[in-house]
This record gives sequence, structure tokens and C-alpha cells, in this order.
Amino acid sequence: MVTGYLDHLTVERGLAQNTIASYRRDLRRYTEYLAAAGVRGLREVAESDVAGFPAALRRGDDDHPPLSATSAARAVVAVRGLHRFALLDGLVGNDVAHEVRPPTPARRLPKAIPVESVVALIEAAGSLEGPRGVRDRALLELLYGTGARISEAVGLAVDDLDRGQSTVRLAGKGGKERVVPVGSYALRAIEDYLVRARPALAANGTGGVRGGALFLNVRGGPLSRQSAWSILRTAAERVGGIEPSTISPHTLRHCFATHLIDGGADVRVVQELLGHASVTTTQVYTLVTVDRLREVYATSHPRALT
Repeated sequence: MVTGYLDHLTVERGLAQNTIASYRRDLRRYTEYLAAAGVRGLREVAESDVAGFPAALRRGDDDHPPLSATSAARAVVAVRGLHRFALLDGLVGNDVAHEVRPPTPARRLPKAIPVESVVALIEAAGSLEGPRGVRDRALLELLYGTGARISEAVGLAVDDLDRGQSTVRLAGKGGKERVVPVGSYALRAIEDYLVRARPALAANGTGGVRGGALFLNVRGGPLSRQSAWSILRTAAERVGGIEPSTISPHTLRHCFATHLIDGGADVRVVQELLGHASVTTTQVYTLVTVDRLREVYATSHPRALT
């Protein structure tokens, strides 16, 4: 049953392999939990069994450490999907997981750094001598200028960039594509990279430019996600006033969204640019802005202080 459900998610829903792997681990843990409770199949599962699963995940046991609320919530989503799939396939008569809600993770607001700090990061990345510095600057300009995930940026082919229209085609989660505009700073940095740096990097490869990847490593192959993150972290180490441990692969994406909303962009537009399936995901950036406004008000208004 679990195998059929995972095949459905892979083929019909097109979920990413990392997501499938996480669901497989979650559902293996679920079947172990049911077996320990003496439940021998989905037809025997009661709502109380499903409801007890997230609590068991949060407690942990001799073989498993306690899970965070976020990880436990993901596991419950996987379990709810399994039971819904079994109902639609006619394998069970009712969906006992329908009313079980995932635990609510503590709200974590995205960490955005000020515009001047972003500029300092980009300048630091570009300060490296030779083709690598030109490439690193182009990468960070693209990440900040488009809101692309790091995985989307390193997955770009040269042909995904339309320099005439100043747009780039990004392949997001689940294989969903979106076309987003590329700002003039990012476009100039990429043009510079394509002329001055990419040919030199490509020449290091044994078989020319493999796969037409836009961003190449020093061996002429596609730049990896881990290398891109290292570029960002190394740039942060060169900049004073930025704690490198606070920089993550999503930092420039968070900055892109937060700075757009600070500048008056509609949340629906930002949703489309980020490739979020639901506007609820994007609305967290409006909370960031409200918190910043509250901080400015508290420190600036003569009647705000108590």
C-alpha cells in the first residue's frame, strides 16, 4: 500500500525525490508504530491510532530521537495522504485520518538582511580574482534579483536566460516552471560572466560545456548547490557586520521577497515571482514588514515609549 502511494506521488503528483524520500521514512515509521500497537493493516486503524502518532514522534523512543514540530507535522501530512489514497482506491471504507491535524510548528519569520548588507555580500563575492569572482558575483546578483532558490539557480541552462526579454525560466518544486524578470544589475553581471568567465571555466572540462549549464565549477562541470551555498557563506565571512552563521541558502530569496514588499509590491505578485503554490506561504513576508514597522515606531515616535 505504501509503495503504491509513493508511486502515485512520484508519477501523478510529480513530487521531488527529496520529498518522496522523506515521506518514505515517515511512513516506514508509521507502519512500525502501528505494528507495535498490534494494528495489522489500514482497515484496522482507528482515529485514535492516527492521533497518537504525532505525540509518539514528539516523544521519541529507544530507536528514534524526538522529532521537532515541523518534522512531526510533515509525517502527519504523509499519513493523512496515505489514508486518503487508500479511501479513493477503495481499500478502506472511511478516512480515519481526516480529522487529525498536524502539530503547529512555532512561527519562524524569514531572516532578511538590509539592502546595504546584500550589496556588500555581492561586492565581496565579486572581489575574488579571476573567473570565479565574476561567476560568484553573477550568481548572487541572480539570486537576489530573481528570488530563485539556490537549487533553481544552479539548475539553470544558458538557454533558460532570455537576454532579449530580460527574463529567466526557473524550474521550481514539483517541476513547475515560472518565468521571472531579471533586473539590470543581475543581467549585466551575467553578461559579464558569459563573456569573461564562463568560457575559461568551460575550458577546464574534459568534454566542453557539459549539459549547457549556466553556472560552472572550476572543473567545467555544473556548479552544485553545496558549492553555491559555500560561495554565499564565504562572501559573508568577508563582510563586516554580518554573522556568517545567520546566512543560509534562502537568505537572498528572503531578502528579495521582503524588500519587494517593503517597496510596496503586492503580495500576489511576490507569490508568483517566488513560485509559491499558496499565497499563505508568501504572507509571512508581510509579517516581517509589520514587525520592522513596529520596531521603527517604538524607537521613533515620542509617545510610543513607556
